[in-house]
Amino acid sequence: MKNICVIGTGISGATIANLLSKNFIVEVYDKAKGIGGRSSYRRYLSEIGFDHGLQYISPKTNNFKKFLSVLKIKKIVKKWSGPHKFYNQKIQENKKHLKLIGSKGNNSISKYLLKNLKCYFEYELLKIKRINKKWKLTFSNGEIKLFDGLIITAPYAQTKKLIKKKLPHFFKNKNIKMDANLTVMLVINKNKFNISSYFFDDNILGWAARENSKKRFNYKYDLWTLQSTFKWANKNFSKFKKNKKLYINLFVNRFKKLSKIKINKIYFSNIHGWKYSAYSKSLKVKSYWNKSLKLGICGDWFGGPRFENGWISANDLYKKITN
Repeated sequence: MKNICVIGTGISGATIANLLSKNFIVEVYDKAKGIGGRSSYRRYLSEIGFDHGLQYISPKTNNFKKFLSVLKIKKIVKKWSGPHKFYNQKIQENKKHLKLIGSKGNNSISKYLLKNLKCYFEYELLKIKRINKKWKLTFSNGEIKLFDGLIITAPYAQTKKLIKKKLPHFFKNKNIKMDANLTVMLVINKNKFNISSYFFDDNILGWAARENSKKRFNYKYDLWTLQSTFKWANKNFSKFKKNKKLYINLFVNRFKKLSKIKINKIYFSNIHGWKYSAYSKSLKVKSYWNKSLKLGICGDWFGGPRFENGWISANDLYKKITN
């Protein structure tokens, strides 16, 4: 195996691509306009923007802690200071956990891992075919590429659609339904509240983060990222695109009521939907590798909803490939 294609630039794609680049020729493709997947950074003005997917990283395993400690020294990640206000008594323990964020956006880790690799954006993979021990990949722009090996780091539903008959029997029998999430981005008037984030005990609005508190920029207005609960998004995801203003107003009014923040003027608002945001359960395996087909699959959904699980899955796949 000489050249490998990695699909996706989230933490799994960035990690496996970086590791494989030590031994192989690696190219990375993503359907989005930029790096990061669900940890991408939505820019508003210049360096000012929103972490509209992943909010923060709270490492659990020793290996991941060591990985992040190196990135902290290199100023790729940093601590996100509080206060973080928790209304839900069930998750009060989160107060004690370290919250790390990317220094210039939560896609900083992916950018660091991919900085020396060939990355292609706005390349949506439509079809794959195995021909003469090669992977023939057809992209949405009409381009066709050939590779010896293929690594897919997309959510389960998208992976299943691409692989079809080649999907391992193990995955075919799994009822893997990833949770959706709706995110509203707001630019509003400055408030005196010195809060970094809220975790609400609400059936609609789950989370709110003040982007200014991450100290990546100075700005005259406050930027807020509001995220729904998974349960509510699962029920309403199919409707939001046709009723964006309605859903933005719903989130804003809910936020005002729960946080008591005064919103005198909204300078900017937008809503984004993550159809496959997270998978709350875990599988018995951390990744999949088919040596004969030179086909690998990894992603956070193997281990659960945490960002860390994506990194663990990619490292597990690398071991399977190199061994």
